[in-house]
Amino acid sequence: MHHRDYDAALPEGHRFPMRKFAALAAYLRENGLAPDGFAVPDPIDRTALLRAHDAAYVDAVLTQTVAPAIERRIGLPVSAPVARRACAATGGTLLAARLALRHGVACNTAGGSHHAARDGGAGFCVFNDVAVAAHALLAEGQVGRVLVIDLDVHQGDGTADIFRDDPRVFTFSMHCAENFPTRKIPGDLDVALPKGAGGGDYIDALADALPRVFAESAPDLIFYNAGVDPHAEDKLGLLALTDADLAARDAMVLAAARTQRAPLAGVIGGGYGPDVDVLAARHATLFRAMAG
Repeated sequence: MHHRDYDAALPEGHRFPMRKFAALAAYLRENGLAPDGFAVPDPIDRTALLRAHDAAYVDAVLTQTVAPAIERRIGLPVSAPVARRACAATGGTLLAARLALRHGVACNTAGGSHHAARDGGAGFCVFNDVAVAAHALLAEGQVGRVLVIDLDVHQGDGTADIFRDDPRVFTFSMHCAENFPTRKIPGDLDVALPKGAGGGDYIDALADALPRVFAESAPDLIFYNAGVDPHAEDKLGLLALTDADLAARDAMVLAAARTQRAPLAGVIGGGYGPDVDVLAARHATLFRAMAG
């Protein structure tokens, strides 16, 4: 899934690497990982957004009238291009989920905005695309149980907030304990790793957690946030994974999903740094794992 609105104009020098989305699409085309091009999603509609977010917040984003305090918490100017991007990326995650139910796996070239909670965004996240997509499919009766595997380096606090009282959705987050957000919102299973943890400890912790996650969730559909910010060179990461560790992680998650015969929809999550081409190649790890 890709949409031209994934790349929204930001002020010069902004620390969020917005151009990585277009760079990722170009990398996938150039390296034979999108031989048939991309499915283009429809932007998500207001009705779908309201299942996961408060109406006042949704309408503020759609009309670009977000309160300054919330805009500061998001860390992005909620301009018309950023609002369009949030709707397009959320629509992309919903389309990825629909295609995963049909074909077994599918991946969005954006998504993973897991800090957006019911009442507002945070941490570069405007709408929680995974939560919106999960709610849409549950409301339609397409699925009865959903598993969220969140391996971004930051805890998935917004997703945990949205689904805290919903037994149909199991939220699993494995992240760096000392990283953002300062106040974690517990999900169904959280594994907090110490600052500087490397690939060996990371892969061992994931191997320990996945059997419990699948046993307790029995999912009809998995959303996988494959953030690459656990990488040692990530600007906002604090963990120490290598490219090979990220590839091993993604392969492990995909193998577990196949063993369980559970469809998997991937989103790219976080990845930060000044070189968007490096980030694009890193995010392509998930697409390469799916293709393999």
